[in-house]
Amino acid sequence: MAQIVIRRLADTDTRGLIALRREWTEENEGGPIDDPSYEERFADWMIRTGADRRAWVAEADGELVGMINMALFDRMPRPGRDNSTWGYVANVYVRPEFRNAGVGKLLIDELMAYARSARLARVVLHPSERAVPFYERAGFGPADMLMAHTLITS
Repeated sequence: MAQIVIRRLADTDTRGLIALRREWTEENEGGPIDDPSYEERFADWMIRTGADRRAWVAEADGELVGMINMALFDRMPRPGRDNSTWGYVANVYVRPEFRNAGVGKLLIDELMAYARSARLARVVLHPSERAVPFYERAGFGPADMLMAHTLITS
């Protein structure tokens, strides 16, 4: 297997990220999806949300093979307390041929190293059932302090 490099997302990675997100969606939904506006909507999303996100990619031989990103949420300041920021992990994906080779672990380790260095108060996520053991190995556990009100089901 090629050497894997984990690095921060660069502006030049948009096309590769678009392709990874399409692959992930088509893998989970059983095949190709005809959506002519997808690439434009994705690029617009990256521009709109980039300042409040941190993202990393896994690269092998110059090709993106995995991704992870985290939205940052700055909590409203409180008297007598330091400001705090939470991270919400989303959009973790590794191409099938690179799974079970430690690529996902490298991505989550890089994200958590950032979270520690940025002194985030907590990092949360909403895993698929299949991904729960992966996140448990990375130190995540149940979060009974959160609640959700689902408005749209997909």
